[in-house]
Order: sequence, then structure tokens, then C-alpha cells
Amino acid sequence: MEYSEQILKVGKTLFELLSEGLGLNPNHLADIGCTDGLALLGHYYPACPQPELTMGTTKHTDNAFLTLLLQDNLGGLQVLYEDKYWVDVPPNPESLVVNVGDLLQLVSNDKFKSVEHRVLASEVGPRISIASFLNAGSVLSSKSFEPIKELLSEENKPKYRNVTLKEYQRYVIDKGLDGTRALLPFKV
Repeated sequence: MEYSEQILKVGKTLFELLSEGLGLNPNHLADIGCTDGLALLGHYYPACPQPELTMGTTKHTDNAFLTLLLQDNLGGLQVLYEDKYWVDVPPNPESLVVNVGDLLQLVSNDKFKSVEHRVLASEVGPRISIASFLNAGSVLSSKSFEPIKELLSEENKPKYRNVTLKEYQRYVIDKGLDGTRALLPFKV
């Protein structure tokens, strides 16, 4: 419970900074619901005798606004750079890795981009991490999201249509981790 409370505090501070980075009031992202929900997911990747034959987790983006990841000292997390190169994220168990998720990309109209990432299997293990997903609450919510109107102009038209959280989450669950971006069907 204490960890969850602290993660929410860090998340709220990050959303204030991100709001300011978009030229908005510091509370803007919180006011539209970006901090309404938190889901924690523990990952356990056992040692793999033949890591070249498997993948820890396939390429994907996160279906939240932000992900705060606490990882151990073993590593394995990689991010896709320039849609070509997989780059290792050096592990530091005393820090958090922050990933922009799909919903933040949607409401920021691509000002912030969700991070494609994967986890490699390793002969060493187990690898343990805790992912904290800052989202808009229940996946069954009819709350809708669209690009923030204050960011739009004649030169910067909406890139995404209005979508309910329920519709978006249903699509993500149905498609699974197939390596494609979940935002594509919601583009205008």
C-alpha cells in the first residue's frame, strides 16, 4: 500500500511537469483523468537455459498514460530506437524507468510518443520487476479521451478520434501482444 501511495505521488508530479511541458496548466492532465487509476503488475522471468529460442515479452507499447517500472539489477528491458535498433535499458534497482503510454500519446496528439519496448529472456535469473501503470481507472469505463483541444490548431489537427477507455482496452485485449501499435485503429 505504501509503495502504491508513493508511486501515485511520483506520477502526479510527472503529470504536472508533462502538463507544463505541453504549455498547459500544471493540473491539466490530472484534471482530465490521467491519474484516476493505478494498476501494479509484478513480473517474474525465470532463468532460461536457451534464451535465444524465446522472448521474455514481445514488442509492445503500454495501454496507459504512464508506466513507472522498478526493475532489479539483471536487465533485459530494451526500447526500440528510430524504429530500427533495440537499445538496452541499463538496470538500476534504485531508480524508476518511465515510459510514455498510448493514452498520453493520444491526448497529447503525438507530442509525447508511446515507447515500443520488449524484455529479453536470459540465462541468468530470475528477473523481477514491478510495473505501475497510471491510467484512467476501470477498463470498463465509458470515459472518453481525445487530443487536448488547447494543443490543436489549423497546423496541428487531431490525429486521433474520440475513444472510450472501454473501447480502447477491449481492442488492446483482443489484439494481444502481436507487435503492432494499439493506437493505429483510432487514428483520424
